[in-house]
Order: sequence, then structure tokens, then C-alpha cells
Amino acid sequence: MAVYKLFPYKDTTLYSQYPQMNTGIDPILQVSNLNFAMNTSPQVARALVKFVDSEINDVITNLVNGASWDAYFKLFIATAQGIVEDSTLEIWPAATSTTPGTLSWNNGTGTYLDQPLTTDGACWESPFFGGGNSWPGIVDNISMSWDASYSSPGGGAWYTGSANPTPPTLPVTQSFDVRTEKDLNVKVTDIVKEWRSNWLPNQGFLLKWEGNAEFNPNKLVQPVLQYYSVDTNTIYPPQLEIRWDDFVWATSSAIDVLDQPNLKISLAENPGTFFPESVNRFRLNVTQMYPPVVWTTSSLYTIQHYLPSGSSYYAVKDLDTNEYVIEFSQYTKISADTTSSYFDIYMNGLEPERYYKILVQVTAGGSTTVYDDKYYFKVING
Repeated sequence: MAVYKLFPYKDTTLYSQYPQMNTGIDPILQVSNLNFAMNTSPQVARALVKFVDSEINDVITNLVNGASWDAYFKLFIATAQGIVEDSTLEIWPAATSTTPGTLSWNNGTGTYLDQPLTTDGACWESPFFGGGNSWPGIVDNISMSWDASYSSPGGGAWYTGSANPTPPTLPVTQSFDVRTEKDLNVKVTDIVKEWRSNWLPNQGFLLKWEGNAEFNPNKLVQPVLQYYSVDTNTIYPPQLEIRWDDFVWATSSAIDVLDQPNLKISLAENPGTFFPESVNRFRLNVTQMYPPVVWTTSSLYTIQHYLPSGSSYYAVKDLDTNEYVIEFSQYTKISADTTSSYFDIYMNGLEPERYYKILVQVTAGGSTTVYDDKYYFKVING
């Protein structure tokens, strides 16, 4: 199985309180409903994130190459507040115009509350710049929403469907409560397929709270999620993960499968450092931890074995933060060929100048074991 990470071309936040303000290079993306004044005047923030068509198509055409695939949109939380039971975030395919081929929204060069405000990119009232052409309005399969009591028209626009005979179910959602993890991780396969088939133009994702949480004057309804943007100086920019099935089981009859617990697994084909453009095939040397006592003239620890088929996985963690960068999943099954068990890692999605470690999870003999034997490597800048 394989995971390939893409990073945004651009992102920004739209603020109803500052309808001409652009925040295209701010390190934070915000989705919120806030009441600032004593007379409860709610103000809303929504976020836009766009990935490049050519990069998406290149991965799916040249790497996935006809296999079954999924796409996941991920954002990483900076701060969260006011999240109550059943707070639901909506992710829509963004729209900028009713005319096919229209230019995308402008990223701009602003940050939050520049003095004076920067107005050279997408903002609440326009996809292009403060005072520019407005968002397309509510027409055909394009929707917008605002509350005239509290804001000017705007806040972005989004597609609610397409001409596809089997359109995607929209919006994609993720719900939060007080104790749930606040990182965003949603499956957006159907939206990406709409973009690739040209049923919808790719104007990125628009993130907003569900309808009754926006422009809500109730002081108890003030959900705020702040995520790291592509301009963050952390290791947590937004990601579009393309995950696909590259599992192969083409083994040699001369090598046995070791379907038992207590294995000794060592990592081969690991030079230790990689450039971001690298794709490395890691091979696994698998032997018994406690081989039977027999009379032999060679070491039993040199006899190669396979890990069990379909129940062995790999994962990657950041060595400093101990957070998963690639998690155990159906997309990280370990393959096998006539040489050994193996898996491939695409280094492009790993932040450079950091150390990582590989974990191996095996279900065998009725037990599930995670092997962590200092399988370390580093991604470096070229």
C-alpha cells in the first residue's frame, strides 16, 4: 500500500468582520463564529485551501496507475475553543464563478490585521481582491450564505452538486465535541474525482461551520478552530493524502511465511538519509526470535522468512514529536516478492531536516505486536 502527500498551492481565511481584508500568507486558517460586542454581533470566519490539479493528476495517473485510491484532506490544529457537543465542520468544493475556466481566487499577500489592511487577494466580499468582483451568488448548483443583519454579502461560494449523473454527497463533514481530537481528517475522494473528471472545476475546499452555528448571536455558541496554514513555520501544513492499494504478494516457494509471534525483524535497504524526491523500498529481514534447538552448521538467524500476508503493516513517526506521520492502515500493508517482505515510502510528504522512525505491526499466531527496533532515517534538503 502507499501514501503520497501533497501540499497546498494557496490558502486564506475570509472574515465577515473585515470584508476586504486578505490573509493569504497568514500562518493560521480560522473557522469560527464569534460575538465581539455586548449587543451580540456575531462575526464569521471561513477558510479556503487549494491544491494543484497537475500534481493531483500526476500522482493518480503515474503512481496509482489504475489501482483503487482514496483522497484525504488533513489540517492540524493550532488552537480550539468554544467547541460544544456535536459541533460540525463542513467541507465544500469552492466556487468562484458560474463561467467554466474562470481564474481561481487570488491568494494575496496579507496577514491578519495588517496595518493598513492588505486587500490584494481573496476576502469576504470578493474572490479576487478587496473591492473586486463579488462571489458568484446563489445560482444553479452554487450556493452562498451570509446574514444581512451582521455582514455584507460574501463569505465565499461553493458547489452543492454537479451535472454528474452520480454526483458526490455534499458536504463532507467532521464533528467535534469537547474531548475529541481537533485535527481535521476527512475523506474527499468523491470531490477529487469530480475535479479530475471535469464535472467541477478545482477551486479548492471551503471550510465553514454548519448553518445554525454561523451568525448565531447566542454567546454560548462561539466555536473557533484555528489550523496551521501552508505558510506556517511548523511541521504541520495542510495536506491532501492520496492513498492507494499497491499491495503485491509474489513470493518464492523457497521462503516460508513466519506466522507466529516473537519475531526478530531488521530493516534492510536503509541508507539512513534521503532527499525529498526519493522513493525508497525498505526490505525486512525476518527470523524467529527463539528458533528451535537443532543441530546445524549454519545460523538459523540468517534464514529469511516472509511476514504474514494481509496482516502486516508499517507506520512512520516523527522522532522528536512521536506523532504518526503515516499511520497503520489498509493503505500500509507490507508486500512481498521473491527476495523478502518490503514496503515503499515516498519521502516528499515528510518535512526535511527531521528524523523519522519506522514501526512494523504484525498479527500472527493470535497476537498483534508492534515492532520498534530503532528503524531510523532522516530526510535532508538537497
